[in-house]
Amino acid sequence: MLADVVQYLVCPVCGADLELADRGLRCPGGHAFDIARQGYANLLPGNARPGTADTPQMVRARDEFLRAGHFTALAGRVARDISRAEPSLVVDAGAGTGYYLSRILDRSPDAAGLALDISKHAARRAAKAHPRAGAVVADLWRPLPLSDGAADVVVNVFAPRNAAEFHRVLRDEALLVTVTPSPRHLGPLVESLGLLSIDKRKTERTDAALAGYFKLDRREEIDTEALLTHDEVTTLVGMGPSAHHVPPDQLRERLVRLPDPLPAPLSFVLSSYRRLE
Repeated sequence: MLADVVQYLVCPVCGADLELADRGLRCPGGHAFDIARQGYANLLPGNARPGTADTPQMVRARDEFLRAGHFTALAGRVARDISRAEPSLVVDAGAGTGYYLSRILDRSPDAAGLALDISKHAARRAAKAHPRAGAVVADLWRPLPLSDGAADVVVNVFAPRNAAEFHRVLRDEALLVTVTPSPRHLGPLVESLGLLSIDKRKTERTDAALAGYFKLDRREEIDTEALLTHDEVTTLVGMGPSAHHVPPDQLRERLVRLPDPLPAPLSFVLSSYRRLE
Protein backbone atom coordinates (compact mmCIF):
# COMPACT_ATOMS: atom_id res chain seq x y z
CA MET A 1 0.00 0.00 0.00
CA LEU A 2 2.87 2.39 0.72
CA ALA A 3 4.19 1.53 -2.74
CA ASP A 4 1.37 3.64 -4.21
CA VAL A 5 2.48 6.78 -2.36
CA VAL A 6 6.20 6.42 -1.61
CA GLN A 7 7.07 8.54 -4.65
CA TYR A 8 5.52 11.53 -2.84
CA LEU A 9 7.19 10.99 0.55
CA VAL A 10 10.26 12.81 1.85
CA CYS A 11 12.53 12.23 4.82
CA PRO A 12 11.34 14.10 7.93
CA VAL A 13 14.97 14.63 8.97
CA CYS A 14 16.63 16.01 5.83
CA GLY A 15 13.81 16.41 3.29
CA ALA A 16 15.30 14.04 0.70
CA ASP A 17 13.15 11.62 -1.27
CA LEU A 18 12.32 8.31 0.36
CA GLU A 19 12.44 4.85 -1.23
CA LEU A 20 11.19 1.44 -0.15
CA ALA A 21 14.06 -0.78 1.06
CA ASP A 22 14.09 -3.94 3.19
CA ARG A 23 10.70 -3.53 4.85
CA GLY A 24 11.40 0.11 5.49
CA LEU A 25 11.86 3.56 4.00
CA ARG A 26 15.31 5.02 3.40
CA CYS A 27 16.67 8.30 2.02
CA PRO A 28 20.03 8.89 0.27
CA GLY A 29 21.35 10.43 3.48
CA GLY A 30 20.98 7.10 5.26
CA HIS A 31 17.99 7.93 7.43
CA ALA A 32 15.81 4.85 7.76
CA PHE A 33 12.27 4.28 8.98
CA ASP A 34 10.64 0.95 9.65
CA ILE A 35 7.35 -0.14 8.16
CA ALA A 36 5.22 -1.77 10.85
CA ARG A 37 3.82 -5.21 10.19
CA GLN A 38 0.37 -3.57 9.99
CA GLY A 39 1.59 -1.66 6.92
CA TYR A 40 2.11 1.90 8.11
CA ALA A 41 5.33 3.90 8.42
CA ASN A 42 6.21 6.13 11.36
CA LEU A 43 7.76 9.37 10.05
CA LEU A 44 7.62 11.37 13.27
CA PRO A 45 10.94 13.08 13.99
CA GLY A 46 12.79 11.65 16.96
CA ASN A 47 11.97 14.61 19.20
CA ALA A 48 8.22 14.51 18.48
CA ARG A 49 5.85 13.71 21.32
CA PRO A 50 2.43 12.46 20.19
CA GLY A 51 0.74 13.69 23.38
CA THR A 52 -2.52 14.61 21.63
CA ALA A 53 -2.77 11.38 19.66
CA ASP A 54 -5.94 9.33 19.81
CA THR A 55 -5.72 6.46 22.27
CA PRO A 56 -6.55 2.85 21.34
CA GLN A 57 -9.91 3.30 23.06
CA MET A 58 -10.73 6.44 21.06
CA VAL A 59 -9.73 4.80 17.79
CA ARG A 60 -11.80 1.73 18.58
CA ALA A 61 -14.80 3.92 19.44
CA ARG A 62 -14.45 5.90 16.21
CA ASP A 63 -14.20 2.76 14.11
CA GLU A 64 -17.28 1.26 15.79
CA PHE A 65 -19.36 4.41 15.38
CA LEU A 66 -18.41 5.07 11.77
CA ARG A 67 -19.00 1.45 10.76
CA ALA A 68 -22.55 1.79 12.09
CA GLY A 69 -23.20 4.24 9.24
CA HIS A 70 -24.14 7.37 11.18
CA PHE A 71 -21.82 9.57 9.10
CA THR A 72 -22.48 7.88 5.76
CA ALA A 73 -24.21 10.93 4.28
CA LEU A 74 -21.30 13.19 5.22
CA ALA A 75 -18.71 10.78 3.81
CA GLY A 76 -20.69 10.51 0.57
CA ARG A 77 -20.81 14.28 0.10
CA VAL A 78 -17.07 14.61 0.72
CA ALA A 79 -16.27 11.79 -1.70
CA ARG A 80 -18.58 13.22 -4.37
CA ASP A 81 -17.04 16.69 -4.21
CA ILE A 82 -13.48 15.38 -4.37
CA SER A 83 -14.20 12.98 -7.24
CA ARG A 84 -15.11 15.95 -9.44
CA ALA A 85 -11.48 17.09 -9.24
CA GLU A 86 -10.31 13.75 -10.73
CA PRO A 87 -7.33 13.61 -8.36
CA SER A 88 -4.19 11.51 -8.66
CA LEU A 89 -3.20 11.87 -5.00
CA VAL A 90 -5.53 12.61 -2.10
CA VAL A 91 -3.92 13.38 1.26
CA ASP A 92 -6.15 12.90 4.29
CA ALA A 93 -4.61 15.08 6.99
CA GLY A 94 -5.81 13.75 10.33
CA ALA A 95 -7.20 10.61 8.72
CA GLY A 96 -8.06 8.64 11.83
CA THR A 97 -9.12 5.14 10.79
CA GLY A 98 -9.15 6.04 7.08
CA TYR A 99 -12.96 5.92 6.88
CA TYR A 100 -13.35 9.07 4.77
CA LEU A 101 -10.29 8.36 2.62
CA SER A 102 -11.66 4.93 1.78
CA ARG A 103 -14.94 6.43 0.56
CA ILE A 104 -13.07 9.04 -1.44
CA LEU A 105 -10.94 6.43 -3.20
CA ASP A 106 -14.01 4.36 -3.99
CA ARG A 107 -15.37 7.37 -5.90
CA SER A 108 -11.99 8.29 -7.47
CA PRO A 109 -10.72 5.07 -9.11
CA ASP A 110 -7.57 6.65 -10.55
CA ALA A 111 -6.39 8.15 -7.27
CA ALA A 112 -3.97 6.96 -4.61
CA GLY A 113 -4.51 8.05 -1.02
CA LEU A 114 -2.20 8.96 1.83
CA ALA A 115 -3.52 8.89 5.40
CA LEU A 116 -1.61 11.09 7.85
CA ASP A 117 -2.29 10.86 11.59
CA ILE A 118 -0.25 11.36 14.73
CA SER A 119 -1.78 8.26 16.34
CA LYS A 120 -0.09 4.98 15.50
CA HIS A 121 -3.27 3.23 16.61
CA ALA A 122 -5.23 5.12 13.95
CA ALA A 123 -2.53 4.50 11.33
CA ARG A 124 -2.79 0.75 11.90
CA ARG A 125 -6.41 0.84 10.80
CA ALA A 126 -5.91 3.42 8.06
CA ALA A 127 -3.21 1.27 6.46
CA LYS A 128 -5.86 -1.39 5.80
CA ALA A 129 -8.71 0.95 4.90
CA HIS A 130 -8.30 0.74 1.12
CA PRO A 131 -6.04 -1.10 -1.38
CA ARG A 132 -4.83 2.21 -2.84
CA ALA A 133 -4.12 3.94 0.48
CA GLY A 134 -0.89 4.21 2.43
CA ALA A 135 -0.68 5.35 6.05
CA VAL A 136 2.00 7.41 7.78
CA VAL A 137 2.32 8.59 11.36
CA ALA A 138 3.02 12.32 11.16
CA ASP A 139 2.40 15.49 13.16
CA LEU A 140 0.22 17.98 11.25
CA TRP A 141 1.81 20.89 13.11
CA ARG A 142 5.28 20.01 11.81
CA PRO A 143 6.56 19.97 8.22
CA LEU A 144 4.66 17.20 6.48
CA PRO A 145 6.75 14.34 5.01
CA LEU A 146 5.57 15.18 1.49
CA SER A 147 7.25 16.81 -1.48
CA ASP A 148 6.18 20.24 -2.70
CA GLY A 149 3.10 20.21 -4.94
CA ALA A 150 2.56 16.48 -4.52
CA ALA A 151 -1.17 16.45 -3.83
CA ASP A 152 -4.24 17.26 -5.90
CA VAL A 153 -6.48 17.34 -2.83
CA VAL A 154 -5.93 17.64 0.90
CA VAL A 155 -8.95 16.60 2.95
CA ASN A 156 -9.20 17.58 6.61
CA VAL A 157 -12.11 16.18 8.64
CA PHE A 158 -12.37 17.28 12.30
CA ALA A 159 -8.59 17.67 12.48
CA PRO A 160 -5.99 20.44 12.95
CA ARG A 161 -5.32 22.64 9.92
CA ASN A 162 -1.76 23.68 9.06
CA ALA A 163 -2.43 26.23 6.33
CA ALA A 164 1.21 26.79 5.34
CA GLU A 165 2.00 23.08 5.01
CA PHE A 166 -1.26 22.28 3.21
CA HIS A 167 -0.42 25.08 0.76
CA ARG A 168 3.11 23.73 0.23
CA VAL A 169 2.14 20.13 -0.51
CA LEU A 170 -0.71 21.03 -2.88
CA ARG A 171 -0.16 21.79 -6.54
CA ASP A 172 -1.32 25.11 -8.04
CA GLU A 173 -5.08 25.76 -7.82
CA ALA A 174 -5.59 22.45 -6.01
CA LEU A 175 -8.33 21.79 -3.44
CA LEU A 176 -8.37 21.81 0.33
CA VAL A 177 -11.61 20.23 1.60
CA THR A 178 -12.47 20.69 5.27
CA VAL A 179 -15.25 19.40 7.49
CA THR A 180 -15.98 21.09 10.80
CA PRO A 181 -18.91 20.67 13.20
CA SER A 182 -21.42 23.50 13.22
CA PRO A 183 -22.68 25.02 16.50
CA ARG A 184 -25.84 22.93 16.03
CA HIS A 185 -23.92 19.65 16.19
CA LEU A 186 -25.40 17.35 18.85
CA GLY A 187 -27.75 20.17 19.92
CA PRO A 188 -29.18 19.69 23.45
CA LEU A 189 -26.86 16.74 24.15
CA VAL A 190 -23.95 19.15 24.58
CA GLU A 191 -25.46 20.75 27.66
CA SER A 192 -27.21 17.69 29.11
CA LEU A 193 -24.08 15.53 28.88
CA GLY A 194 -21.52 18.24 29.64
CA LEU A 195 -19.78 17.91 26.27
CA LEU A 196 -17.41 20.45 24.78
CA SER A 197 -19.41 23.10 22.93
CA ILE A 198 -18.66 24.23 19.37
CA ASP A 199 -17.35 27.76 18.91
CA LYS A 200 -20.14 29.76 17.24
CA ARG A 201 -17.49 31.54 15.17
CA LYS A 202 -15.65 28.35 14.21
CA THR A 203 -16.31 28.69 10.46
CA GLU A 204 -15.25 32.33 10.52
CA ARG A 205 -12.09 31.47 12.43
CA THR A 206 -11.28 28.65 10.02
CA ASP A 207 -11.56 31.03 7.05
CA ALA A 208 -9.31 33.52 8.83
CA ALA A 209 -6.68 30.87 9.63
CA LEU A 210 -6.54 29.81 5.96
CA ALA A 211 -6.53 33.35 4.54
CA GLY A 212 -3.45 34.20 2.52
CA TYR A 213 -3.01 30.58 1.51
CA PHE A 214 -6.49 29.58 0.30
CA LYS A 215 -9.69 31.21 -0.97
CA LEU A 216 -13.14 29.76 -0.34
CA ASP A 217 -14.54 28.02 -3.41
CA ARG A 218 -17.82 26.62 -2.11
CA ARG A 219 -19.52 25.80 1.19
CA GLU A 220 -22.38 23.52 2.18
CA GLU A 221 -24.05 22.84 5.51
CA ILE A 222 -25.16 19.27 6.14
CA ASP A 223 -27.81 18.64 8.77
CA THR A 224 -29.13 15.19 9.62
CA GLU A 225 -30.38 13.41 12.71
CA ALA A 226 -29.46 10.04 14.17
CA LEU A 227 -31.43 7.97 16.65
CA LEU A 228 -28.76 6.71 19.02
CA THR A 229 -28.85 4.22 21.84
CA HIS A 230 -27.07 5.08 25.06
CA ASP A 231 -24.25 2.74 24.04
CA GLU A 232 -23.90 4.57 20.71
CA VAL A 233 -23.86 7.96 22.46
CA THR A 234 -21.12 6.64 24.74
CA THR A 235 -19.17 5.54 21.66
CA LEU A 236 -19.70 8.91 19.95
CA VAL A 237 -18.44 10.82 23.00
CA GLY A 238 -15.52 8.41 23.39
CA MET A 239 -14.18 9.01 19.89
CA GLY A 240 -13.79 12.79 20.19
CA PRO A 241 -12.19 15.46 22.39
CA SER A 242 -14.99 15.26 24.97
CA ALA A 243 -13.57 11.85 25.90
CA HIS A 244 -10.82 13.76 27.75
CA HIS A 245 -13.32 15.93 29.65
CA VAL A 246 -16.26 13.70 30.60
CA PRO A 247 -15.30 10.66 32.72
CA PRO A 248 -17.19 7.47 31.74
CA ASP A 249 -18.97 7.20 35.10
CA GLN A 250 -20.27 10.78 34.83
CA LEU A 251 -21.43 10.16 31.28
CA ARG A 252 -23.36 7.07 32.37
CA GLU A 253 -25.01 9.00 35.22
CA ARG A 254 -26.14 11.75 32.85
CA LEU A 255 -27.36 9.34 30.17
CA VAL A 256 -29.72 7.46 32.47
CA ARG A 257 -31.83 10.62 32.75
CA LEU A 258 -32.38 10.68 28.99
CA PRO A 259 -34.54 8.51 26.68
CA ASP A 260 -32.98 5.40 25.16
CA PRO A 261 -32.68 5.69 22.20
CA LEU A 262 -32.58 9.46 21.81
CA PRO A 263 -32.42 11.79 18.79
CA ALA A 264 -29.06 13.44 18.15
CA PRO A 265 -28.76 16.27 15.60
CA LEU A 266 -25.67 15.93 13.39
CA SER A 267 -24.56 19.18 11.79
CA PHE A 268 -21.46 19.83 9.69
CA VAL A 269 -19.91 22.54 7.52
CA LEU A 270 -18.29 21.19 4.33
CA SER A 271 -15.96 23.75 2.76
CA SER A 272 -13.80 23.62 -0.37
CA TYR A 273 -10.90 26.05 -0.77
CA ARG A 274 -8.65 26.75 -3.74
CA ARG A 275 -4.92 27.10 -3.25
CA LEU A 276 -3.68 30.61 -3.89
CA GLU A 277 -0.58 31.16 -6.01
